[in-house]
Amino acid sequence: MRDEICYCATMQTPDSMNANSHQGVDSNYAWLRLCISLVLMIIGGSGMYMAIIVLPELQQEFGVARADASMPYTLTMVGFGIGGVLMGRLADRYGIWLPIMLGGTALSAGFLLGAGAASLWYFSLVQGILVGMLGSSSSFAPLMADTSLWFLKRRGIAVGIVASGNYMAGAIWPPLVRHWVDLYGWRDTMMGVGIFCFVTMLPLALLLRRRAPSHGLASTVTNLKEQAPAPSSTHSPEQMLGISANALLALLCIAGVACCIAMAMPQVHIVAYCTDLGFGAVKGAQMLSVMLAAGVISRLVFGVISDRIGGLRTLLLGSVLQGLALLLFIPFQELSSLFIVSALFGLFQGGIVPAYAIIVREYFPPQVAATRVGIVIMFTLGGMALGGWMSGWIFDASGSYEAAFINGIAWNLVNLFIVVGLLYRQRQVRMRLVTSGQNA
Repeated sequence: MRDEICYCATMQTPDSMNANSHQGVDSNYAWLRLCISLVLMIIGGSGMYMAIIVLPELQQEFGVARADASMPYTLTMVGFGIGGVLMGRLADRYGIWLPIMLGGTALSAGFLLGAGAASLWYFSLVQGILVGMLGSSSSFAPLMADTSLWFLKRRGIAVGIVASGNYMAGAIWPPLVRHWVDLYGWRDTMMGVGIFCFVTMLPLALLLRRRAPSHGLASTVTNLKEQAPAPSSTHSPEQMLGISANALLALLCIAGVACCIAMAMPQVHIVAYCTDLGFGAVKGAQMLSVMLAAGVISRLVFGVISDRIGGLRTLLLGSVLQGLALLLFIPFQELSSLFIVSALFGLFQGGIVPAYAIIVREYFPPQVAATRVGIVIMFTLGGMALGGWMSGWIFDASGSYEAAFINGIAWNLVNLFIVVGLLYRQRQVRMRLVTSGQNA
């Protein structure tokens, strides 16, 4: 049965097989596209961090409170989540090159218009609409989905590599932009970054015009390592899990919110947490840097793992380890131990979000991959935003971050419950198929 599924899912003519060996799935060209996508994600990620980097200048120039100065970032993240779905639909219909072209243009325009903002509300709207919703969103979920279409044997590591570009952007852009702001001011710096995005992203987008060879075919078989019998080469949530596609999508969205509420606690509040413990904001920023750097490694390692055990099991592993790391934050409050726990947290949680993209490709057809990935990523971003606010509210109410860590662990258990439930249903369906095959 396994051989039959492999044959049905990958059957091609001799000519197409020869072409694919050079420009098709798992080809050298696919790896070239991966490198281009990684660069695009790093460049496009500038929009996610710009509002954070220039926040002190915004607060001082516009004479507003710290909460008001944080509004551009909030709107950027909201727009980023919504835009991922919109850009995903464009990618499904026309290919990834068009969203990247639009995204590069919008990101550049957002930076240029933001540089000339005369009020905070104008700057915030530009950030939310042009930079977040129409700009940076094109270079995250759609790129992960597109990359998944070009790989079969190494899909997990490929998605992990391109997804690591988001964390790389967080390591590259802040020090560069901060340096330029100190030398030239925030307005000239934004103009320079805007021009750079335009002259780099648009030409790179043109290199991605070729459509994936698997586009238009049924979902490729990626769970063969689990040796799950199937009645045909077309896999679906109904066949593999016994639930509808919409039900699976809804469960993934809920799981994404839950895991990212838990994930947001250390990422958003580690600087403030270190300040409260008396270590200072500088040490907190260093811990955040360590966490993000470890996240890059995590996405690569978890990508390799997902190639071996599948997306759902990878998500289960990441969820268990993330919950363990959150638990370690409570008893270990010395400076050296906090650095170690922060590094562990980055290593444990970095591969969680890309696992959702792998799961979507395992259970949904490629024609809707970018849209479905965009929807799930939108909910994970919503979980990050909600988790950051919720942790702050709990701290204000309790006067301690201990309750906030416990809240994160509780939400992590919700994610864990959903993933275990899906794996249980998959096992039950597989056992029924094996039993029915033996009886036949």
